[in-house]
Amino acid sequence: MEKTWNNKAWFMVLPVLLLVAFSAVIPLMTVVNYSVQDTFGNNQFFWAGTEWFEEILHSERFHAALGRNLVFSFIILAIEVPLGIVIALNMPRKGWGVPVCLVLMALPLLIPWNVVGTIWQVFGRVDIGLLGYTLAKLGINYNYVQNPMHAWFTVIIMDIWHWTSLVVLLCYAGLVSIPDAFYQAAKIDGASRWAVFRYIQLPKMNRVLLIAVLLRFMDSFMIYTEPFVVTGGGPGNSTTFLSIDLVKVAVGQFDLGPAAAMSIIYFLIILLLSWVFYTIMTNYDAER
Repeated sequence: MEKTWNNKAWFMVLPVLLLVAFSAVIPLMTVVNYSVQDTFGNNQFFWAGTEWFEEILHSERFHAALGRNLVFSFIILAIEVPLGIVIALNMPRKGWGVPVCLVLMALPLLIPWNVVGTIWQVFGRVDIGLLGYTLAKLGINYNYVQNPMHAWFTVIIMDIWHWTSLVVLLCYAGLVSIPDAFYQAAKIDGASRWAVFRYIQLPKMNRVLLIAVLLRFMDSFMIYTEPFVVTGGGPGNSTTFLSIDLVKVAVGQFDLGPAAAMSIIYFLIILLLSWVFYTIMTNYDAER
């Protein structure tokens, strides 16, 4: 008996496809068009081929910004993922504490990115900010405007405060989905707390951890608003990530061709690294 295919469901998806086409595909094609052309204004364009791509790929400025982005993303993942797991493990599973903890965890995620940057810009100021003033009173010469290490510290702590909650909520969702029978069996066998985590909780969180790692990597690698508001990419170029450098080229210098080429390279790097993360983690999960 032949299987009958009902393609009417595609009509339900069609509005979404059209929306994606207008919001993503068409702008992407415009960027691709700019990346292979040059302009001197008056809406006159000249064919440049791969000139801008070669210039960007051989640019020390681009390599430096890419390096900062990679370092920042891996620091964020190394801190936020383990911290999110620890917090999720210690959150209550029953009682009035559950909604309280969930609301508290969700609060930082509800704050707009530019507001987060403004909060930490004021928070870190030595004259009026609680963090800067307290450190100054303790004799610590903290100044994120002049010291690159302090700027990095501020941006990293800000991102941890803002986005660790996402990892916590995802891990917590994985933990509450584990049936009580697993814990009862572990208790009967006399399993230690580490054994329960290693053989019950961690395997059950693999899927949500994959989502958490991918989301946090992509978000941290594309970070723009928060560090731009706090440091403006400084002091010097110490916190000038690829996104900030791209905006400087496109808006500040109005070099549309190099900016378009850089944005495509930026997109392909994110796509490639996300695919690598996904492949490694899914293969590891399949081998277990």
